[in-house]
Amino acid sequence: MRRRDDGSPFPAHLTRRALLKTGALGGALGALGPLAGRAANASNAAAAETPAASSSPPFELDELTIAELQAGQASGRWTARSLAEAYMARIEDFDRAGPSLRAVLEVNPEALAIADALDAERKSKGPRGPLHGIPILLKDNIATADKMQTTAGSLALAGVPVPRDAFIAVRLREAGAVLLGKTNLSEWANFRSTHSSSGWSGRGGQCRNPYVLDRSPSGSSSGSGAATAANLAAAAIGTETDGSIVSPSAASALVGIKPTVGLLSRSGIVPISHTQDTPGPMARTVADAAVLLGAMAGADDRDEATRATRGRTLPNDYTKFLDPNGLKGARIGVPRKRYFGYSPATDKLIEEALEVMKKQGAVLVDPADIATAGDMDASELTVLLYEFKADLGRYLADLGPAAPVHSLKEAIAWNEAHRAEEMPYFGQEIFVQAEAKGPLSSKEYVDALAKCRRKSRKEGIDATLARHKLDALVAPTQGPAWLIDLVNGDSYGGGSSTPAAVAGYPSITVPAGTFAGLPVGLSFIGAAWSEPVLIRLAYAFEQATKHRRPPRFLPTADLVRS
Repeated sequence: MRRRDDGSPFPAHLTRRALLKTGALGGALGALGPLAGRAANASNAAAAETPAASSSPPFELDELTIAELQAGQASGRWTARSLAEAYMARIEDFDRAGPSLRAVLEVNPEALAIADALDAERKSKGPRGPLHGIPILLKDNIATADKMQTTAGSLALAGVPVPRDAFIAVRLREAGAVLLGKTNLSEWANFRSTHSSSGWSGRGGQCRNPYVLDRSPSGSSSGSGAATAANLAAAAIGTETDGSIVSPSAASALVGIKPTVGLLSRSGIVPISHTQDTPGPMARTVADAAVLLGAMAGADDRDEATRATRGRTLPNDYTKFLDPNGLKGARIGVPRKRYFGYSPATDKLIEEALEVMKKQGAVLVDPADIATAGDMDASELTVLLYEFKADLGRYLADLGPAAPVHSLKEAIAWNEAHRAEEMPYFGQEIFVQAEAKGPLSSKEYVDALAKCRRKSRKEGIDATLARHKLDALVAPTQGPAWLIDLVNGDSYGGGSSTPAAVAGYPSITVPAGTFAGLPVGLSFIGAAWSEPVLIRLAYAFEQATKHRRPPRFLPTADLVRS
């Protein structure tokens, strides 16, 4: 999610994600150590010389796909245990030491025992499916009722047991995945302060972008993005309210799928908004993301939104939509108003991407603007503030007496009492604004929600798709990552996550190239339940371009070669 609401109006160019990102969905430059001063001051000396990439020994599993890891287990080259051990060593070398990414908060102390059991099961019964023995990381707002913690990055929830696994954690376990650990995130999913720095949490400090270490990993699924990009696991799971899957995925040259709200359960996930929240996969390829999406999907009695899937014909395997010729004949709209123009470098890469799509046989409708693009921000923030107070209160109340906080009001008081640890760089303005809101029966909330639904759906995405007879829309996910800055917070320039986020519709970001060593992503946005179409289009673009490159852990941006 993103942010910003200090009572002053938002600049006209800021999207909802920007408003949250510029202040509520960030993370801070917390434990950067010697990098902190350099990041905050945004040195221009980098233009004088080309930065050297960090040297590192070859990693046997570098950039391997889930299918390749599965084939390696089938052949006997690896076991679930050896894969887990290899990624655990990689975490030690690159997350704890080396570039010190601070992307992984903890490794599951039961990971090797789980892997051993899965290896024994493979020998006796065969694999459960494509995720059998595959190490996967979870964002630290996704509950696991095991020896790992679930804190949303806040020290207030450190050591507090959760009553049960999140539904998607259960689904991953059932599919045979090894839940390898929990990833750092922008604390409280970046909905605490209008001046936060994406990727900072009280529990984990500042996560860093593996491509350029003094740049933001973006938020709030920052650790999931950085860890997956740096090959610390096969893939990771993030969550999004507005931009928190697609933004960190774009910043780390990943594929991120933000599904239709209701396709994946949110039960057991620390919430912001029941109308916009969703988990989703973050992976190095569209195929891997599709595997994870299918494994996690399913109706859950504890999440009312998933009831929409009952009686609806939905795929149980999204990999069948991986068509390298999937762009041929597709009608794709280009919403330029508001979603282009904030970054010349980004626009150049996206123009090249549009040419690729034309060559692959797509029919581009350009422009195909969303008429309501500027009409959602204020109403969205109002909805989120109301829902955060209500939804977080329900989640915290369910934790029981062991938790030191059971409501947003108590969380605010706890932060004030632990200001040195929890608020050394930025405050909790968003928390305070949300606490001031009334119940969900308030007219202000009801009106704002109705406006959001109308402007994002009927008059927004749906109207644009229908008007031009489109299969999907495409736009830059966001610009290159900004400098980490604990003094001022994020300097987010713009992005395209808000329409799909507010509508509860799906979007997929795919790598579209780099500028100055910093990845840029392209988003495919569609109607409700159009994941099969978007996966087909995204996969065809991915296969035609092959833009994904592993990170080089540069100390600062490669401005000479840009």
